[in-house]
Amino acid sequence: MKIICPKGNLLYGVNTVSKAVPTRTTMAILECILIDAKEGVIKLTANDTELGIETRIEGEIEEPGVIALDARIFSDIVRKLPENQVTIETQETFKTRISCEKTVINIVGKSGEDFSPLPSIEKKNELVMSQFSFKEIVRQTIFSIADNDNTKMMTGECFEVKGDQLRVISLDGHRIPVRKMTLNESYGDVKVVVPGKTLQEVSKILVGENDQKMSIYFDHNHILFQFDTTTVVSRLIEGEFFKIDAMLATEYDTKITINRRELLDCIDRASLLVKEGDKKPIIMNIQDEKMELMINSFIGSMDEEIDIRKSGKDIKIAFNPKFCMDALRVIDDEEISLYMRNAKSPCFIKDDADSYLYLILPVNFNSGTR
Repeated sequence: MKIICPKGNLLYGVNTVSKAVPTRTTMAILECILIDAKEGVIKLTANDTELGIETRIEGEIEEPGVIALDARIFSDIVRKLPENQVTIETQETFKTRISCEKTVINIVGKSGEDFSPLPSIEKKNELVMSQFSFKEIVRQTIFSIADNDNTKMMTGECFEVKGDQLRVISLDGHRIPVRKMTLNESYGDVKVVVPGKTLQEVSKILVGENDQKMSIYFDHNHILFQFDTTTVVSRLIEGEFFKIDAMLATEYDTKITINRRELLDCIDRASLLVKEGDKKPIIMNIQDEKMELMINSFIGSMDEEIDIRKSGKDIKIAFNPKFCMDALRVIDDEEISLYMRNAKSPCFIKDDADSYLYLILPVNFNSGTR
């Protein structure tokens, strides 16, 4: 094989597919990036058997061929090459020569025939949406996936399609964000659980412009994302997602409307007094036309009032400050509405258009606290 391409193209391809290279594996071939140059197309691929990424780059193919190169070594080499044309040549012994200007580096690759191809997915029922919308819906829900595998289902997000409505849900046992969007056309019903890692990596690759589209395909075991010159295939999380609809019934005795930024800034200030791992809550004492926010920790205490519009009963309720801030940071509205029933029932943040809903569980607090 012999290919010639600009360093920028090669680096983009390497950075894109490297997201699917496993950090630890007993299979050496999975630690490689596959370069497949034939039929006029240069493709780079990485595959850890759970997540696979393939991208095409522009360049010249002088001799077609295929080679698998150690991802860490290859990406480091490409990153540090001069900004010029890069030539990659391989021999039958898999010895690979990488040259750019006056630099010549020789490494030994592996047979591309041993590399695991991406799973084949039948491309039917194509779901099309803008890259911007996908990135936004992931940004607004991904923060509440669980960060361990004790409950595998919580490490992913539920993608549910009904007609022209897409609903995305995640939960970690303390909060549930739900985002909804209207699609450009109707589709058959789909309900799958996509690994959080997959969604995060796809979001990083996407340019994210509103006029740039992406296609999504599902089958029983996999999801496929196709956009620009890149294809991402991921295994789905098996099993049925949690039945949460009953939990999302927003019956309430108290509703407040408040400036989102003002509330976020206030909780952010209060969190300065909480060490990482400390479970001191932020207490909200809600009365007519004002909400008093209080925190009392080993570091110090804070008391601040915020103007609100309230309907319903007065209430005193407490939350984990981080959980509140995570939700407030991804909402774009200037004003938000909070719905509460009592100090032990979930708080809901939702808009009138029903495009988002955030459920946050309260925490216990000393009822004697001011």
